[in-house]
Amino acid sequence: MESASNTTLLKDYEFYLRVEKGLRPLTCEAYLGDLRTFAEFLEARNGVLLSAAQADVAAFLEHLRAHGIDARSSARKLSCLRGFYKWLLLDRRIHHDPTVNIESPKTWKVLPKSLAEPEVAEMLERAGMAASHPQAKATALRDRAILELLYAGGLRVSEVTALRASDLRLDVGRVQVRGKGDKERIVPLGRSAVAALEQYLREGRPHLERISTKAKGSRTDSSRRGQAWLFLSLRGMPLTRQWVWHLVKMANRSASPHRLRHSCATHMVEHGADLRSVQTMLGHADISTTQVYTHVALGRLKAVHREHHPRGKRRPGKEEQ
Repeated sequence: MESASNTTLLKDYEFYLRVEKGLRPLTCEAYLGDLRTFAEFLEARNGVLLSAAQADVAAFLEHLRAHGIDARSSARKLSCLRGFYKWLLLDRRIHHDPTVNIESPKTWKVLPKSLAEPEVAEMLERAGMAASHPQAKATALRDRAILELLYAGGLRVSEVTALRASDLRLDVGRVQVRGKGDKERIVPLGRSAVAALEQYLREGRPHLERISTKAKGSRTDSSRRGQAWLFLSLRGMPLTRQWVWHLVKMANRSASPHRLRHSCATHMVEHGADLRSVQTMLGHADISTTQVYTHVALGRLKAVHREHHPRGKRRPGKEEQ
């Protein structure tokens, strides 16, 4: 059970994250979740957040390792603790930061998983056929537009669900996206995505608005606000992240919204896009996050070299060794 002092401290920190740092509610909740995990660990050792020592932080990381938490997750939790205790130090609530000199767990070099280009093409082709059917429903037009947008722009699922109709500038082939920390960026879109979105706005979205209006009778304030969102449910409300995840999974069992984002970046790099452009498009704060795609492209380059270079092929009998 969380102590009263920890509860008060976490409420203050949440206010700081939301108001002063301007972080989104889901981001704040993720940070607070990690801090609550550490607070529970401390309480089992008869300690509280304010009195945590360097030994407590080291023991916490060892506890995570012993319980099968991978290095990447442990590193994220440590980063969260560093931010929390830096705030306490600047606010003069503590005089020593217990995360100082704590070595961060080495994060594994996990390459992002992406779909092959033919897989993506097949998925989008099926969605396009459903949307082009003479009796296509508004939902089919919407679903195709979402899939095209996820792959064309490399958007995060939370960015897709947060889009408003006014964010689109299809006449110039772009969309304005609000990413992590409410940072805005302009994302270019290809012809296929633009065509899918235009058809949805022209034939699908008005129908969804009419259905929701008829179902509600007179519009409430919440339903009016719902009409501003780009992608609408049958009730005229914005779609949830879980719903979009389910849509992608139904389109391809191996896919997910995040895997489509990785596929977008991987395929761009494979076709010669420079990392800075990909970084800007995806909304990565640090180029090092984008650099992982060079390893993905390098793997494909090696395969192409082995296949096509006269001295790149495997020696006879190599496969049997």
